[in-house]
Amino acid sequence: MINLTIDGVELQVPEGTSVMSAAAGVGIEVPHLCFLKDINEISACKVCVVEVQGKSKLITACNSPVEEGMVVFTNSPKVRRVRRTNVELILSQHDCHCAICVRSRNCNLQKISNDLGILEVPFNEEVPETSWDHSFPLIRDSRKCIKCMRCVQICDKVQAMHVWDVQNTGSRTTVDVADNKTIDCSDCTLCGQCITHCPTGALRERDDTDKAFAALADPEKITVVQVAPAVRTAWGEELGLHGEEASEGKMVAALKRIGFDYVFDTNFAADLTIMEEGSELLERLGNSRKYAWPMFTSCCPGWVSFVSKKYPEYLRNLSTAKSPQQMFGAMAKTYFAQKKGIDPNNICCISVMPCVSKKREASLSYMKSAGAGQDVDIVLTTREFVRMIRAEHINPRFLKEQAFDSPLGESTGAGMIFGVTGGVMEAALRTAYAVVEGKNPEADAFRAVRGREGRRETDFVLGDKTLHTCTVSGLANAEKLMEDIKEGRTAYDFVEVMACPGGCVGGGGQPIHDGCEFAEQRGGTLYRLDSERKLRFSHENPEVQKAYEEFLEKPLSRTAHKLLHSEHVNELYFETHNYL
Repeated sequence: MINLTIDGVELQVPEGTSVMSAAAGVGIEVPHLCFLKDINEISACKVCVVEVQGKSKLITACNSPVEEGMVVFTNSPKVRRVRRTNVELILSQHDCHCAICVRSRNCNLQKISNDLGILEVPFNEEVPETSWDHSFPLIRDSRKCIKCMRCVQICDKVQAMHVWDVQNTGSRTTVDVADNKTIDCSDCTLCGQCITHCPTGALRERDDTDKAFAALADPEKITVVQVAPAVRTAWGEELGLHGEEASEGKMVAALKRIGFDYVFDTNFAADLTIMEEGSELLERLGNSRKYAWPMFTSCCPGWVSFVSKKYPEYLRNLSTAKSPQQMFGAMAKTYFAQKKGIDPNNICCISVMPCVSKKREASLSYMKSAGAGQDVDIVLTTREFVRMIRAEHINPRFLKEQAFDSPLGESTGAGMIFGVTGGVMEAALRTAYAVVEGKNPEADAFRAVRGREGRRETDFVLGDKTLHTCTVSGLANAEKLMEDIKEGRTAYDFVEVMACPGGCVGGGGQPIHDGCEFAEQRGGTLYRLDSERKLRFSHENPEVQKAYEEFLEKPLSRTAHKLLHSEHVNELYFETHNYL
């Protein structure tokens, strides 16, 4: 243990602890911009400088270990002067039009500048600008980049995609797409983790709120909106709502107040996905020689994009089931349209998702099986949904709770847990067991697939077979998995992969909390909601049962295959390589 003093507070911490971490342990916050624990500890921004008694030079708190007897001052006159200068230098190469920045009010650079009382920049301002394709779902604004390296490190260390890199030297140093590629020609899967870890507005999703408002204002359009399970865990965070206030009912009421004609739950389509994907798994197990193994889930478009770019030979292993988002769009423009007597061409299907990759998924040329344009017309992230609430001056605290509309609004606990890693696997196993054994298992019988680990392996007995399963989150973990499978070091029957660490709850479209990870907390909310549901098995969803009776006939039927499945081997491989 090391004894030291920070701002007059005596403390004892383990050897190897950084000065910043030691200070945080006694409630002393050292300002910083680039630091991300265990990911980006390179002191690029030099904002976390502190003074050590007896040393002439300041040190960076984020990567300087404590020393015995050290006396630290985190806000001495010398520290404030140097920190202020360092921030002013950063601002001299930063677009400071905060009023028109998507991260206004949620920007650490803005906060630190305000805390330091910086009212003007004394240095010549040079704000470089590079061209960017603004039709791409991910937008980079070079004028706001502060060269903190977070995007590079997240993409390299956590997602292993190596999309970003440093270019040029000296004062011309900047961050851009690696290997001098354009973003659409890179390996970017649109997981969005670089966006949620950027401390400024240099990275953001393409804003589609204007398209949504235009559809709402069009008297000829029937606006149908679906909300993903993970959105309900996070939508209230930026609005200052605690968990109970940010209820499903108030979320629905907010969407109704904005003006959407019908508000549905993507969980309905998640239950539908289980019926199709679970049936597909059982069909493959019964005819194992016909198929490539393992069978991969196909709900996460970031993961599907990863396979298509890195391991195209394994596209045939993907379940042919579309994601819940796309299943919902197809059902909205067929089944729902028929029941309501609406011309499907007049339906504008909008999704609220925790994901940036969903924007690209909805635009793929083969995602229009309903015959009325793209099955999903507009995709909004959770952040965009919150911006729409603010734009409409809605205070959710004063809204009365409302229920999802029917017939695409009923859901079960199994559909709810789609938003957390392991959830798709668990939901599928609940229904697969019921089909094989002729009775429901205990609802939590497959909870062993849950966990914070990036990769979790579990075996289950299903009838006369032992099912070898694996759940993975984060693309770096996915890459290790694929290499193990490719080299024959391991073998599975059923594998679920989520591109974002923790699953959709930690998606790239979720609210941003600088330096903090909320996936575990949000995932806990979904498991709680699952446990509170009266129905916890997808096959018991009455609206799903009715959809099969009235329209789809049965899982894997001709109609179901046309609307709810896609042959990734042919379509996605072509689409991706043509797109690139």
